[in-house]
Amino acid sequence: ELIELKGAYSFVLTDAKALIGARDPQGIRPLVIGQLNDGWVITSETAALDIVGAKYLRDVEPGEIVVIDEAGLTSHTFAPSKPAHCLFEYVYLARPDTVLTGRSVHATRVEIGRKLAQEHPAAADLVIPVPDSGTPAAVGYAQSSGIPFAQGLIKNAYVGRTFIQPTQTIRQLGIRLKLNPLKEVIAGRRLVVVDDSIVRGNTQRAIIKMLKDAGALEVHVRISSPPVLWPCFYGIDFAQKAELIADGKTIEEIRESIGADSLAFASLELLINATKQPTENLCRACFDGKYPIEIAEDVKQGKLHR
Repeated sequence: ELIELKGAYSFVLTDAKALIGARDPQGIRPLVIGQLNDGWVITSETAALDIVGAKYLRDVEPGEIVVIDEAGLTSHTFAPSKPAHCLFEYVYLARPDTVLTGRSVHATRVEIGRKLAQEHPAAADLVIPVPDSGTPAAVGYAQSSGIPFAQGLIKNAYVGRTFIQPTQTIRQLGIRLKLNPLKEVIAGRRLVVVDDSIVRGNTQRAIIKMLKDAGALEVHVRISSPPVLWPCFYGIDFAQKAELIADGKTIEEIRESIGADSLAFASLELLINATKQPTENLCRACFDGKYPIEIAEDVKQGKLHR
């Protein structure tokens, strides 16, 4: 029976004779091939190859199926390549020690931070990241601005990502468990707090309150991506459009909602330029609402409800 897949997918399957990998025609999610001695590895990120000691060979191309068996690797194209790689991979999803389409994720995030400092400077005493995904951009911001970098928030390594938790109560509890402020670092200081994105605003609201309760004089929030305005239908749980804090709000209204002394976002142009990818090769739907794969009406229902 023939099954047609339409959407974002990168998958690997195996039987007793072959290892098979396939990637959707847009290549929204990454998939890479590596070699380990006489063996082969197919995985979602190059960091996984590094961990097991495998050598990166190449990406599985959009619209390609690769089959590895006793005869070696063979390639089959099942659909024309129409690249639309997920831009949010560079912002948050991918590990910083991975490489996407030939570009280091860490280098991309540091560069965004440098440009963010030029676009949106702040008068402050310290630059602190929201760990861990905000750290590379905070490093870049500090380098460009000349404001010292410091670790002002300590992360509990045993708590997962908060924006993908299923309920508001669990998300808020996760935030409180996830981060703890270093009072001796932040008390009496003006802070630039660098984070990768604002989705619902719960994390930033809680962090700003924690920092001010711990004695921070000012908290200037800098975000290394544009406002998230649209839900994702390709694997990221952004939930409904109405849950996104940027939906229907100005930047000043978002700033007031989270309690920051100032707030600024990286522009979409800045973010795209940092990836070194052509604009047309990136899925930017969560930022600009332009979906590269048509969304079925029954799938749209709910997520686009305001």
